[in-house]
Amino acid sequence: MEHKHLYDDKGKQLCCTQEEKINSVANLQLKKEHKEVGCCATEAEDDGHNHDSISNEQLTIFGIKLPSIIAYFLLPIASLCLLLFALALDHYFPQAWFTGWVRITWYLLAYLPVGFPVLKEAFHSIKKGEIFSEFLLMSIATIGAFAIGEYPEGVAVMLFYSIGEIFQAMAVKRAKANIKTLLDQRPDEVTIIRNNEPKTVKAELVNIGEIIQLKPGEKLGLDGELISENASFNTAALTGESKPDTKKQGETVLAGMINLNTVALVQVTTAYTDSKLSKILDLVQNATAQKAPTELFIRKFAKIYTPIVVLFATLIVVIPFLIYFFQLDLLSINHSTFSISNWIYRALVFLVISCPCALVISIPLGYFGGIGAASKNGILFKGSNFLDLIAKIQNVVMDKTGTMTEGVFKVQEVILKPEFNQSEILAMVNALESQSTHPVATAIHNYVGKIDSNIKLENVEEISGHGLKAIVDDKELLVGNFKLMDKFSIQYDIDPASIVYTLIAIAYDKIFIGYLTIADSIKEDAQITIDKLKALGVKTTMLSGDKSTVVKFVADKLGITNAYGDLLPEDKVNKVKELIAKNETVCFVGDGVNDAPVVALSNVGIAMGGLGSDATIETADVVIQDDMPSKIPMAINISKQTRKIVWQNIILAFVVKAIVPILGAGGLATMWEAVFADVGVALLAILNAVRIQRMKF
Repeated sequence: MEHKHLYDDKGKQLCCTQEEKINSVANLQLKKEHKEVGCCATEAEDDGHNHDSISNEQLTIFGIKLPSIIAYFLLPIASLCLLLFALALDHYFPQAWFTGWVRITWYLLAYLPVGFPVLKEAFHSIKKGEIFSEFLLMSIATIGAFAIGEYPEGVAVMLFYSIGEIFQAMAVKRAKANIKTLLDQRPDEVTIIRNNEPKTVKAELVNIGEIIQLKPGEKLGLDGELISENASFNTAALTGESKPDTKKQGETVLAGMINLNTVALVQVTTAYTDSKLSKILDLVQNATAQKAPTELFIRKFAKIYTPIVVLFATLIVVIPFLIYFFQLDLLSINHSTFSISNWIYRALVFLVISCPCALVISIPLGYFGGIGAASKNGILFKGSNFLDLIAKIQNVVMDKTGTMTEGVFKVQEVILKPEFNQSEILAMVNALESQSTHPVATAIHNYVGKIDSNIKLENVEEISGHGLKAIVDDKELLVGNFKLMDKFSIQYDIDPASIVYTLIAIAYDKIFIGYLTIADSIKEDAQITIDKLKALGVKTTMLSGDKSTVVKFVADKLGITNAYGDLLPEDKVNKVKELIAKNETVCFVGDGVNDAPVVALSNVGIAMGGLGSDATIETADVVIQDDMPSKIPMAINISKQTRKIVWQNIILAFVVKAIVPILGAGGLATMWEAVFADVGVALLAILNAVRIQRMKF
């Protein structure tokens, strides 16, 4: 990969390459996780114990470049060779010279490559006040083994511990792969048109308003507006969908999209640091800051568990010694053959087996893997706590427009009283609706056309849940639903409930002058969504400000259990409160802006269309980037699988940590068995944790 350096606005090279920046940001959260619990994979860049550079560095020895993975295993390999040679001399090819200090020194040399980094970490942890860390457990166990003459076991414990560390780091690297895919979407350089000539410049130096020339196969570096007639883009990195997305002139295109066919011109609308992808990356990078209750429990448990383990190990030695010293007839101790080294050995075995690495590594890794699997599919969780919560959701409450329907309205009919000039009325309505971002406004604009600049609007007011009001030529213009007509006591001569379509009522100068009918279409995957939610045992409810007949029509067609229309924002809040009052968990799915009160009230708020609104990223707990409602049951399924894996790891670790230490304390397990039990459980838990990234949802 070619390293392209980053530059500031003066052209000065910054401290890291794009690749280094990617690795640095992606590593941050998992390093923080491990450091907080005193586990193995902490920051130790200067001691050869850094596990996060497996694929980024090469080691040169005597002018020979070794592959990074060999370089990474080099110290454990050296330790293993020395250990195997020593064991051969001990048991198979005994030599007279391999005794005494020579033998001790040889085993010490085998120990140092893998033991020194851990001893150093234990020392630093103690200096920071973090006394009872996993580093301390391993240091005590291995130094103790040397103290009682069990040199091979002392080396083996640290060797296999270090090898376990490497595999853990590789698992972490795999877990970060999905996040790195998101991070590595924007090119460092883009081609812009200046003075009618293409020029390559740093992406972060491009100004708003400049024109980017995008060739087929190139990634867009900044958000912008397509000024070519049309172009097709691969949006998989942003939405998880591989289907090409065709954009037309004037439509928004985002950083990270890949141009597929023809050369396209894009006018930059957002600064490099403010792009939608930047917001998404911030969201994903900080996702693990919000801890799931299970993670919080394990972190607290590890801090209490480790000193208890040290205490029990001490008691395993002290109690038999006191019994022997005072000649007490307890624990079936044979006083004539009592050996303190035997009980020290048991205590060391107990320490090794009791290391909590399987818990403190695999559980955060499990949640991180779940977040990565979700983001790969275009679902962004703001924290592992929401990943936990959505797994237990009993009710999914959804908005209609833009969630289960396309949100692309089209005007079907214009019904106005004959005494009014239709073109003049529509021109006024179009001018007023231009003040709104609602999909209905877009439908009216597409139908009427260009806004008449001669129409002067005064005192424009948007009445939430009703519509718009303004003064035109000193007369009041009302455009909205029939609740707006009722609010201003406008008399009308039709029954809105008799018409299935969405109705936009119009009143001018206190007189009802007619209405527009507007229709929306149901999304392709809406039916699949409801079917999957039902299969998961989740109840469905539709809440909408649209008229009840339209809401009921859509709900009946999809098989949604409960549906309510003609609702104001406060009505939606009350409906959700009714569900919560039944002690049921609620997930609300909407646009994340207009429905902010309901999103805040519900257990989990999901925003549809994260690509369409910056505010959705700020408001919701979960963002679905491509407007596909089928991602709702997918999000629930991913969270359920994540929780299942996390609890499998917890049960595995607790069962092993409950049984094997007892065997060790009773003298039924050796140091070799202890290290295999500890490292083996950790590796099994980690392999189980990363399994979610290979699952198909």
